[in-house]
Amino acid sequence: MSLFGAGALGRVVRSGVDRRRVQTVVIAVATMMAVASAVVAGSLMVAAAAPFDNAFKKQQGSHITAQFDPAKASAAQLAKTGKLPGVAASAGPYPSTAVRPVDRSGFQLPTLTLVGRPGPDGAVDRVDLKAGRWAQKPGEIVLDASFEGPAIGIGTPMRASNAKAAPTLSIVGFAVSASRTADAWAAPAQVDALGSKGNPVSSQMLYRFDSASTKQQILTDRKKLAASVGSGALLGTQSWLDTKRAADQGAAATVPFVMAFGALGIVMSVIIVSSVISGAVGTSLRRIGILKAIGFTPREVVRAYVAQALIPAVVGIALGVVLGNLLAVPLLSDTESVYGGVSLSVAWWVDVAVPAAALVVVGLAALIPALRASRLRTVEAIAVGRAPRTGRGQWAHRAMGMLPLPRPVTYGLATPFTHPVRTLAMLLAVAFGTVAATFAVGLTSSLNAIGTSQDPENRAAVTVTTTKAIEVAPPPPPPVGGDAGDPPPVENSAASTSKKPKAADPAKVRSAITSQPGTESYYGKAQTEVAVAGVSGPIQASLYEGDSRPGSYEMLSGHWITGKGQVVVPSRFLERTSTKLGDTVRVTYEKETANLRIVGESFDTSGSQLEIHADMADFTLAEPSTFLVETKSGVSADEYAQKVAAVVQPLGGDATTGSESGQDGVILIMAAMAVLLTLMLIIVAGLGVLNSVVLDTRERIHDLGVCKAIGMSPRQTLSLVLASVAVIGVIGGLLGVPAGYALHHVVMPVMGHAVGTSLPSLVLDVYGPFQLLLLGLGGVVIAMLGALIPAGWAARARTATALRTE
Repeated sequence: MSLFGAGALGRVVRSGVDRRRVQTVVIAVATMMAVASAVVAGSLMVAAAAPFDNAFKKQQGSHITAQFDPAKASAAQLAKTGKLPGVAASAGPYPSTAVRPVDRSGFQLPTLTLVGRPGPDGAVDRVDLKAGRWAQKPGEIVLDASFEGPAIGIGTPMRASNAKAAPTLSIVGFAVSASRTADAWAAPAQVDALGSKGNPVSSQMLYRFDSASTKQQILTDRKKLAASVGSGALLGTQSWLDTKRAADQGAAATVPFVMAFGALGIVMSVIIVSSVISGAVGTSLRRIGILKAIGFTPREVVRAYVAQALIPAVVGIALGVVLGNLLAVPLLSDTESVYGGVSLSVAWWVDVAVPAAALVVVGLAALIPALRASRLRTVEAIAVGRAPRTGRGQWAHRAMGMLPLPRPVTYGLATPFTHPVRTLAMLLAVAFGTVAATFAVGLTSSLNAIGTSQDPENRAAVTVTTTKAIEVAPPPPPPVGGDAGDPPPVENSAASTSKKPKAADPAKVRSAITSQPGTESYYGKAQTEVAVAGVSGPIQASLYEGDSRPGSYEMLSGHWITGKGQVVVPSRFLERTSTKLGDTVRVTYEKETANLRIVGESFDTSGSQLEIHADMADFTLAEPSTFLVETKSGVSADEYAQKVAAVVQPLGGDATTGSESGQDGVILIMAAMAVLLTLMLIIVAGLGVLNSVVLDTRERIHDLGVCKAIGMSPRQTLSLVLASVAVIGVIGGLLGVPAGYALHHVVMPVMGHAVGTSLPSLVLDVYGPFQLLLLGLGGVVIAMLGALIPAGWAARARTATALRTE
């Protein structure tokens, strides 16, 4: 034992790793990519599993957000409510009011809940500051991060309302509250100054309770709060359960998508790593026989070859964890906007579980063939290790030899039948890579179709509006002796804003459009709020004038509005109101009420906000604010817009050419994840092919030397090796494309159902025959690229060197 102790084993291990450098590198790289893809997939799966819960816990979210009347409940009284039985923590009171700001272009944002807080931290609802800084003095405001965009950024000024005396507020930061306790934050003094008769200031209190996991517990906690203050002091509350429901619905669409890619990545990782390691040990049978012949015990042989596999695999696993984290972190950072939570990071246990699982897979993949080899008799191990079993695949060589193809090609086509298990692993790798590519192409095409269908206004060549953009004037210089960083006093800040934009008469704008010779067709549109009987709260309404079919949404059932008395609604409306096509709903716009019949179900992914589409003729008080115009053939849209703008701008309107709208942030993030994960899976598949071809080439290098000696050229050698994977690529493509197609048609409806809608054929039927053919050829491309390096090595090998290699 002293001769073959730890030292001898160490030399055998080091010799094996150093002797098979190419195979060692393949094991390390394949393991690295497999582990990296598993880390990315696992991280995204964890992040998608409970995004709101993780963010809510980290921010110490508010279970109940309560609004009190400051005239009926003093700050001291509200502070005492934080000491009620069952209250775990509280924060406030903070002044709160409602504002509807106007940006620099004159666009009026939705009504925002503005809360005055001295800082983002606190015992409850620790707001996560995403960009900039917190508002420290009057004249500064922090917006919810969902408002950040090209037109709204740090330093952008906006008016608190469209009133002449409205102060100018400068955006100094963007933040996220998992509890959704506010849409914007400012200094408390600023909120008090903005309070008006129509939007009085209330006192906001934030509470965390010992028990608040059910609706009944929330109701009980609310009763405690109401009873602790005077009658009528509690104006309203918001439950964290409602916020969680809305947030989970927004993130739910990503879960099926991430789960599909995660499953593909993990399965491929197991297949590739197992194939690589078992192949590496399996090709060493002759060397194992020699070791046994010189005195190594079966146990020592097993330990030596498991160690030879583990050394490069451990290096690959370590690099894979690092690479996976580097790739996952930016994706998780981008998905913060999707999940509406705080910063997401790779879960620590993913970085532990994935390497541990990879080590188990590597160990088992090396142990099984090593045990099998160690049980062989010495002579048998040497004989088996020298060449494939006699007669294996001979029938394939005879069958392929009958084909009217060059002999090197038929020789290569028959090669996969010599090692059926290795061929199966290579086939699975190519098939899964093709599945990933097919699914990714369909997913991105569907996401693009969704983005296009949700912005029908951009189909118009020219958009004519009754108002034009206005610029917010810069604030005046500070007074003498003042600090240049101080904002102007709130009461005098009206001087820093422009006057309310002038609106053009819609009739005059309409006349300007109809009088233009290049007008082919147009329709008018107004965005407003209406009330629907039986539905609490305002409903967004799009009212159309004229033939609006060019700007219609995709229909899931029924048809688009064609005249008076009709309304088109999304799936959420039908579900929430328990109505169906053919039912009648009562809609009120200002002082007018109309009974409208539901004639169509539209495809709408805008979120939980309900929206309806109706004819403007049903409401005489409604007037279009936008006209969408199609120009005649041959008419330049830019020239047309300039001519119309020259007429309507003096009236207060404007005209611009239509432009491609940017994709929604969620769509862009999901598309980016799909591309990255697909590239990783294809690389892993290619490495699986590379490893198998390396093993085959090394086993057959002596045979290739004989072929070269009798006249085979390097080009023929190259064609032989590439032909050995061609059939595998074809079969892998034939298996992978239908599987990817089926996966797409399973995952996409689940994603749609998660956001409360079915999907139209425009979104589902995105594959064309030519596209499917190209994707099928993708299997051949994956196989060929994986085999290219060892094929080149075989072609360049010298005949004498190949003949001496055993």
